[in-house]
Amino acid sequence: MRTIIKFFKNSYEKVLRSIAFYPVIISLGFLILALGGMRMDHLEVISALKENVPYLFIQDYDTAKSILSTLIGGILSLTVFSFSMVMVVLNQASSNFSPRLLPDLISNKRHQIILGIYIGTLLYCIIILMALGAYGVDKSSLGLSTMLAAAMGVVCTGIFVYFINTISKAIQIQNIIDRIFSSSHSYLTREIDNTSFKAADAINEIETDDWTVINATKTGYFRGFDGSLLKSSIEEQDNVIYVLPYINRHVWAGHPILKIKNKVSKEERENLLFCITTSSDRHEGDKGIGGMIKLMEIAVKAMSPGINDPGTAIDVIVKLGQLIKEFLHFPPFTIDRRHDEACMIVRNVIPASELMRLLMQPLRLYSKQDSSVCHTLIEVLQYIIEDHKIDSVKKAPVIQELNALQEDIKSSIANSADRERLLGLID
Repeated sequence: MRTIIKFFKNSYEKVLRSIAFYPVIISLGFLILALGGMRMDHLEVISALKENVPYLFIQDYDTAKSILSTLIGGILSLTVFSFSMVMVVLNQASSNFSPRLLPDLISNKRHQIILGIYIGTLLYCIIILMALGAYGVDKSSLGLSTMLAAAMGVVCTGIFVYFINTISKAIQIQNIIDRIFSSSHSYLTREIDNTSFKAADAINEIETDDWTVINATKTGYFRGFDGSLLKSSIEEQDNVIYVLPYINRHVWAGHPILKIKNKVSKEERENLLFCITTSSDRHEGDKGIGGMIKLMEIAVKAMSPGINDPGTAIDVIVKLGQLIKEFLHFPPFTIDRRHDEACMIVRNVIPASELMRLLMQPLRLYSKQDSSVCHTLIEVLQYIIEDHKIDSVKKAPVIQELNALQEDIKSSIANSADRERLLGLID
């Protein structure tokens, strides 16, 4: 049962991100509508409507066939043209911004729904056209279904205009940055609301030297530990499970990944490993620092000689500063209590030094010769340091990064006026 639960949990996000998910669901809906519409054409209510308002229904066989054939050709052309544009957009995003953005653009729900409506309408028209051939010129089998097909053609035309508008906005780098920032900010807000801020004091009182160490069996990026999959024999004990890696950290097969207070059997050890989720893709999702890494890579790409877009880099750095400051509000460890608090899961939070190494260091190295970007980097680092909610231990790596930026400015900014202005800002 736990295997099935984990399979569905892991498959859920992948299915939602698949470009085929919504088109398949919507197409099935149109298939049911086509079959139901042909049945409804024989109802007495529809027959009465045909007699009272005949101008709303197409009664001529040749006219219906012509309309359906035209709709099939036209909507097929719309579909091909629309998603040729999607491919162009994806290629542009990969070249100008970052190839890490492609999965998010592909999984855009709006585009999937539009594709589903196109394919569903095509399927509907084909089924009705086949039914017309089977029924011959029986007028009772024509009107409602063909009129619905014509209405769907009008809807597809309107959706095409909407698609042009959304695809033009989707490729704008400002909208991409805002979307990633909003996703990461929402995740941090939820985690802060669910976090016990007394966790750090609790873990400091626990000695883990004599605990049972469990090594990873797979190499990949740590995605989380699902406590809901734990066996009851582990949960019901007065037990503490210490998850060593933070989310998005790379783990190696054979290296320690868990520590557990009590002795565990072979079956329980396998269950603990079963609760761990890893991925081969570093950039999968925006949880943890995944979204922040994507933002950093956009800024680094913007500062490359081929792009040379310091405005985008500055916008990303400002938003990264807000996310980093929120991240540093977390305690070093968080606690999840299970089974009436008998079992406690302790999770690591990424330390400030790692945040600086993963996010700020690449930005500093690629932007150290641009005085405007360096100015923003200084302001962002000082903004983080001035936050009174962040303790001195976490501020130390930020101050160290600011000092490193100061050294780079001295050696990389050739203009003395710009150099002195930046150094004066740090002082």
